[in-house]
Amino acid sequence: MSEKFKDEQRRFALNGIKNTGFYYTKSITEGKYKLPILYCLQLDGPTRYNELQRKMETATFRSLSKALKELEADGLIIRKDYGEIPPRVEYSLSDR
Repeated sequence: MSEKFKDEQRRFALNGIKNTGFYYTKSITEGKYKLPILYCLQLDGPTRYNELQRKMETATFRSLSKALKELEADGLIIRKDYGEIPPRVEYSLSDR
């Protein structure tokens, strides 16, 4: 083994997985519906809430709303409220 590889192994053993980009990404996308939501938004572009709910057949209103709020708080999606009646809200991927 090369000395560089051994040095990386030692650093990982000392710092653990919590200090890696992998752990950070996993912590942001952790949840039953977060990755499917991101995938749907990537495929379809801006999507309304009801469209997402139809695609996530097993998702309850509460679990889908919670996942969307967390993704918005993490800066991964953008929520656009049109301020109309009836309410119209679209979700899209952010540049992050």
